[in-house]
Amino acid sequence: MTKEELFACIEREYGVTPDYPWLDSPEGAVFRHADNRKWFALSMPIPRRYAYPGEDGEVDAVNLKCDPVLSGMLRGEPGIFPAYHMSKVHWITVLLDGSADDDRLKFLLHQSFELTRSKKRR
Repeated sequence: MTKEELFACIEREYGVTPDYPWLDSPEGAVFRHADNRKWFALSMPIPRRYAYPGEDGEVDAVNLKCDPVLSGMLRGEPGIFPAYHMSKVHWITVLLDGSADDDRLKFLLHQSFELTRSKKRR
């Protein structure tokens, strides 16, 4: 899945458009819940060497909140890594270069959305 496809998927499935909060990183896009303003996805270019040691340039990626047990199991899958520049316990990075399976990415996006949504009061 490409960055553009991911953005379209998020808008279609969750009705959320990207927020660009950083002037010094205009490519960094945050997707938030409307009610609690919590992030459920952060898209940004990351150094290519993070995923492909020895390679130069950048690759588009998305950080997603993830259950710590699940994230440990996923880290061996193509295109999925410990979170870039965020908590490696609760977040993962998924590359948007076609290396990660699209269905897996959609599942992880949904999980992130659910993990960050407002808790219902009793």
